[in-house]
Amino acid sequence: MLEAALERMNRAAGHCNIPEEVLLRLHSPAEVTMASLPVRRDDGRLQIFRAWRCRYNDTRGPGKGGIRFHPEVSQDEVATLAFWMTLKCAVVDLPFGGAKGGVAVDVSDLSTMELERLSRAYVRAFAHTLGDRRDIPAPDMYTNGRVIAWMSDELRILNGEHVPAAITGKPEAVGGSAGRIEATGRGAAQVLAALAKDIGVPPEGARVAVQGFGNAAYHLAAALRDQGHRIVAVSDSGGGLYDPDGIDPDEVRAHKARTGAVAGAPTFGTARDIDNAGLLTCDCDLLVPAATGGQITCDNAADIQARAILEVANGPVDPAADADLHDTGVIVVPDILANAGGVVVSHLEWVQNLGGERWPLDRVREQLDATMCREARAVQELAAEMEIDLRQAAYVHALRRIGAVAEARGMEQHYRA
Repeated sequence: MLEAALERMNRAAGHCNIPEEVLLRLHSPAEVTMASLPVRRDDGRLQIFRAWRCRYNDTRGPGKGGIRFHPEVSQDEVATLAFWMTLKCAVVDLPFGGAKGGVAVDVSDLSTMELERLSRAYVRAFAHTLGDRRDIPAPDMYTNGRVIAWMSDELRILNGEHVPAAITGKPEAVGGSAGRIEATGRGAAQVLAALAKDIGVPPEGARVAVQGFGNAAYHLAAALRDQGHRIVAVSDSGGGLYDPDGIDPDEVRAHKARTGAVAGAPTFGTARDIDNAGLLTCDCDLLVPAATGGQITCDNAADIQARAILEVANGPVDPAADADLHDTGVIVVPDILANAGGVVVSHLEWVQNLGGERWPLDRVREQLDATMCREARAVQELAAEMEIDLRQAAYVHALRRIGAVAEARGMEQHYRA
């Protein structure tokens, strides 16, 4: 994964004058730590879980990035996600570098008490790297507000004092920010609103297919519905629905809360079952991969009917498929821009925690919306000016900001005798 991500960066760097030493630093993570987490199971057994934390680059500020619990988490995946976070924070102009963490675990196999033990064990293992000025975690795949509350509490115990700004994505009751739960989905909707005309998607009335129906996907689908778009397909790991007359995200969410699955949710009566593969190639204007990475490959890229793809998941388009999508005229709004709303509000939470403040929802939304729209327009203008696609433009936008900091601190030419 990391090699492919770096190749995309190298291609983008060819369109701008980025100093070689900036790229050299970005080709390797600054720090990767692996730990073994011993957890006592409810039946008395001791089980060891492998875990990682990566601070990829801190040129622009302390590391920032979530912690995911997933059975397929690996060091390569964690490093790649931390690399993307480095670029993502630069794209939306946050004073952060990139970081990420993960544990190889199937959370469905854990009781609530086992999950708490694992969460606290993670913090104990990586406490030396965590801190509001060094490395700031947040929730990610299969971690949520309660997991983050446990982690924040464990850090409090270890430090002997409250350190709320050291972890973001907390529930509001323990110092979290209003608007954090909806932030990734709302931010992606703002990016679409800013770019719809340029990417060939109707400003309202677009037919939208959403793969994955987690937190970000639900809030995006609800926001797009409120903007006047029509959700025609949704899915999760167990299957999904396609209804050309439209699907109500709230009905699907309620059904999934009751049954644990999207399949079988009520629609307007013309729905048919669809699997994840079928959703990717269904008849729609906008495709939103919001599940896991590597969903669009050379095997299915040519069959995609959507005019544009909004990447809400991390890395849903395999780099090898970029050329195929370009050849068929499908425009991709890249993940490092489209899903940056979560880290934008994490930054606002960090600011509130450092200042001992609580901001109302309207203020958080106003800042989130302004940031996402401003940076989306900047990326689009750069793409038009340089005659490159949006992904390459987003990478160039990020690299220029990272390069500016490196330039200010001195480059090779400043040290020559």
